[in-house]
This record gives sequence, C-alpha cells and structure tokens, in this order.
Amino acid sequence: MMCSLRSFFAKGKLASTAACAWRDPAGLAQMRATYATGQRQEDTTFYEFRTYTVKPAMMSDFMKLTSENIHMRTAHSELVGYWTLEFGGLNKVFHIWKYDSFAQRAAVRAKLAQDRDWLDKYLLKMLPMLDKQDNEVTYLVPWCKVQKPETEGVYELVSFQFKPGGPAVWGHAFRAAISTHVNTGYTKLIGVFNTEYGLLNQVHVLWWNENADNRAAGRHRAHEDARVVAADWKQLLPLTKQKISSRGKT
Repeated sequence: MMCSLRSFFAKGKLASTAACAWRDPAGLAQMRATYATGQRQEDTTFYEFRTYTVKPAMMSDFMKLTSENIHMRTAHSELVGYWTLEFGGLNKVFHIWKYDSFAQRAAVRAKLAQDRDWLDKYLLKMLPMLDKQDNEVTYLVPWCKVQKPETEGVYELVSFQFKPGGPAVWGHAFRAAISTHVNTGYTKLIGVFNTEYGLLNQVHVLWWNENADNRAAGRHRAHEDARVVAADWKQLLPLTKQKISSRGKT
C-alpha cells in the first residue's frame, strides 16, 4: 500500500522526538542473527495505527473539532503523528500513538473513559462524523527507530504483505532494499513497523519527502540505479502484495 499523507498538526512534522539509529557494519553480523532467530520484540513499546473514515460532508467539521481538542487526548499518551490522506484513500485520517506497554494503553483508555471534557467536547461529537474506524498494533523492526523530520514535507506510507514466516524469511532482503533507498538520499525514512495485531505478515514503511514532485523525481532516479533495482527484486521473492498511500503537508 502506498498512502499519501497530509500532516494535520505541527506544520508537516511528526510529533515524535526520537532519532533514527542505523547500526554500524561492525555490529551487522550480530544484529542479523538476532533479527532472524531471536525474539520478535525485545521491549514492550508498541505503536497503534488508527485509521478513521470520515463522512465526506463532515470532513471540514471533523478536522476543526479535532484541531481544537486534540490536546486533551495528547495529555494522556504520546502522539507520533496525525495525517489526512491525500492519495490512496479519500476522507480518511491516519494517526500513530506510542505506548510503553499494553498496561499503559489500558490505563490511558480507562482515564479517557472518565474524562468528561474529552467525552463531551470531543468524542461524543466526533463519533457521529465517522463511517468506519480501524486500528493495528505494530512494533518497530529492531534495526530502526522513529525519526523526526527537521522541516515540513509530505509523507508516504508503503505497506507490504509478506508470505508467512516473519523476519527469518523476509528480513534480510527487505532491510537491504530499504537501505538502498535511504542511501540514494532522495527520501528520509521515518520508521519501519511490523504488524502484531491486525493483518498478519504485514510491514509498514513511513517515508518523508520534501514535496511530492521531489519524491517522484527521486524515485525515478532510484529505479535507474542497479543497486536499488537488484535489492528490490530480492525483496519481491517473499512478497505477496504491496500498496502505497500518500499523505502531504497542510
């Protein structure tokens, strides 16, 4: 899936303050062994992806209401980013929430259920505006942390559906393909997320680009690079489906 995202808050920037850390080559052999045969997730931190389909006639009202009241929600847990879909879906918003554990998420949900301001000023007004709600629980892959762009831009969510087997089957080739795109310099990796609850064997890759035209030009140049083409072909072996959606700045 490729999804174009339009950032709803922070002028196109993600709310997260974490930095991306790519392991150096000296630790690559040890990291590969952990990635292929170790535990799937070494800590309890996870990211909840939420997608809301808004009634077309209510989209402007929904965005205004959310912009005015989102501070009541972010007081309880960390918002990584909030976007509207530009390409790959219409009248949808997409947001990512970070939790340290499932216990924390349960506690946050319990507090929100007792927060009369949140319920009366936002939730009870917002819910009738929606046609559908979806969510997924994801973990970051072991070799990347969430990155924060320094300037405004547009975001792209690329979703991959792999054959069963997990990182032991697709991990090495997929990481190599992602790395070749990062190394071209035309785009910036925000995070790579592996689905735990939701559609299984699915991986989401969130990218940042300066603008949509730079993204298109950079992608065309990248696919003339033999290293990128070779890495992409290798990752296709365990791949069953791919979809792209785009989200841009407001």
